Amino acid sequence: MFCPQCGKEYTERVNFCCHCGTALSIPAPAVHKKLTRSRTDSKIAGVCGGFAEYLELDSTLVRIIWLMLAVFGGWGILGYLIAWIVMPEGPLPQASAATVCSSIPQPAGNR
Repeated sequence: MFCPQCGKEYTERVNFCCHCGTALSIPAPAVHKKLTRSRTDSKIAGVCGGFAEYLELDSTLVRIIWLMLAVFGGWGILGYLIAWIVMPEGPLPQASAATVCSSIPQPAGNR
Protein backbone atom coordinates (compact mmCIF):
# COMPACT_ATOMS: atom_id res chain seq x y z
CA MET A 1 0.00 0.00 0.00
CA PHE A 2 1.35 3.43 -0.86
CA CYS A 3 0.16 7.01 -0.58
CA PRO A 4 -0.93 8.43 -3.95
CA GLN A 5 -0.22 11.99 -2.73
CA CYS A 6 3.35 11.77 -1.42
CA GLY A 7 4.42 8.25 -2.52
CA LYS A 8 5.21 6.93 0.98
CA GLU A 9 5.00 3.12 1.05
CA TYR A 10 3.36 1.26 3.94
CA THR A 11 3.74 -2.43 4.75
CA GLU A 12 0.52 -2.54 6.78
CA ARG A 13 -2.96 -1.29 6.02
CA VAL A 14 -3.41 2.27 7.32
CA ASN A 15 -6.27 4.76 7.08
CA PHE A 16 -4.24 7.96 6.68
CA CYS A 17 -0.76 8.81 5.47
CA CYS A 18 1.46 9.87 8.42
CA HIS A 19 3.42 12.29 6.19
CA CYS A 20 0.74 14.22 4.30
CA GLY A 21 -2.54 13.16 6.00
CA THR A 22 -4.21 11.85 2.83
CA ALA A 23 -6.97 9.28 3.38
CA LEU A 24 -5.74 5.94 2.06
CA SER A 25 -8.79 3.79 2.67
CA ILE A 26 -12.26 4.97 1.77
CA PRO A 27 -14.86 3.97 4.36
CA ALA A 28 -17.84 2.01 3.12
CA PRO A 29 -20.91 4.21 2.62
CA ALA A 30 -23.56 3.85 5.28
CA VAL A 31 -26.70 2.08 4.11
CA HIS A 32 -29.73 4.30 4.61
CA LYS A 33 -32.69 2.22 5.73
CA LYS A 34 -36.20 3.60 5.77
CA LEU A 35 -38.72 2.68 8.47
CA THR A 36 -41.76 1.30 6.64
CA ARG A 37 -44.57 -1.13 7.34
CA SER A 38 -43.74 -4.61 6.11
CA ARG A 39 -45.75 -6.10 3.27
CA THR A 40 -44.27 -9.57 3.65
CA ASP A 41 -44.22 -9.98 7.44
CA SER A 42 -47.52 -8.59 8.67
CA LYS A 43 -50.19 -9.90 11.03
CA ILE A 44 -52.40 -6.82 11.34
CA ALA A 45 -50.82 -3.85 9.56
CA GLY A 46 -47.12 -4.75 9.24
CA VAL A 47 -45.95 -2.32 11.93
CA CYS A 48 -44.08 -4.90 14.06
CA GLY A 49 -42.66 -6.53 10.93
CA GLY A 50 -41.44 -3.13 9.73
CA PHE A 51 -39.75 -2.38 13.06
CA ALA A 52 -38.18 -5.86 13.01
CA GLU A 53 -36.78 -5.34 9.50
CA TYR A 54 -35.48 -1.87 10.43
CA LEU A 55 -33.83 -3.04 13.67
CA GLU A 56 -32.73 -6.38 12.13
CA LEU A 57 -34.54 -8.38 14.83
CA ASP A 58 -36.90 -11.32 14.77
CA SER A 59 -40.45 -10.10 14.17
CA THR A 60 -41.81 -12.46 16.85
CA LEU A 61 -39.60 -10.81 19.45
CA VAL A 62 -40.82 -7.36 18.40
CA ARG A 63 -44.44 -8.56 18.61
CA ILE A 64 -43.89 -9.95 22.12
CA ILE A 65 -42.30 -6.69 23.29
CA TRP A 66 -45.15 -4.69 21.73
CA LEU A 67 -47.71 -6.95 23.43
CA MET A 68 -45.98 -6.49 26.79
CA LEU A 69 -46.14 -2.72 26.31
CA ALA A 70 -49.83 -2.98 25.52
CA VAL A 71 -50.66 -5.19 28.50
CA PHE A 72 -48.44 -3.70 31.21
CA GLY A 73 -47.82 -0.14 30.05
CA GLY A 74 -51.01 0.59 28.18
CA TRP A 75 -49.12 2.56 25.54
CA GLY A 76 -48.67 -0.33 23.11
CA ILE A 77 -52.10 -0.06 21.49
CA LEU A 78 -51.91 3.71 21.12
CA GLY A 79 -48.34 3.47 19.79
CA TYR A 80 -49.37 0.79 17.29
CA LEU A 81 -52.24 2.92 15.99
CA ILE A 82 -50.01 5.97 15.63
CA ALA A 83 -47.31 3.92 13.87
CA TRP A 84 -49.96 2.42 11.57
CA ILE A 85 -51.03 5.92 10.51
CA VAL A 86 -47.56 7.51 10.32
CA MET A 87 -45.40 4.75 8.81
CA PRO A 88 -45.54 4.46 5.02
CA GLU A 89 -46.15 1.09 3.44
CA GLY A 90 -43.02 -0.73 2.31
CA PRO A 91 -42.14 -1.46 -1.32
CA LEU A 92 -43.60 -4.47 -3.07
CA PRO A 93 -41.39 -7.58 -2.84
CA GLN A 94 -39.47 -8.46 -5.99
CA ALA A 95 -40.78 -11.45 -7.95
CA SER A 96 -38.36 -14.36 -7.85
CA ALA A 97 -37.49 -16.54 -10.82
CA ALA A 98 -39.34 -19.48 -9.28
CA THR A 99 -42.67 -17.65 -9.24
CA VAL A 100 -42.18 -16.37 -12.78
CA CYS A 101 -41.36 -19.83 -14.15
CA SER A 102 -44.28 -21.46 -12.37
CA SER A 103 -46.76 -19.32 -14.30
CA ILE A 104 -45.58 -20.77 -17.64
CA PRO A 105 -47.98 -23.50 -18.81
CA GLN A 106 -46.43 -26.96 -18.78
CA PRO A 107 -47.33 -29.67 -21.32
CA ALA A 108 -49.52 -32.45 -20.02
CA GLY A 109 -47.77 -35.73 -19.26
CA ASN A 110 -48.69 -39.18 -20.58
CA ARG A 111 -51.93 -40.44 -19.08
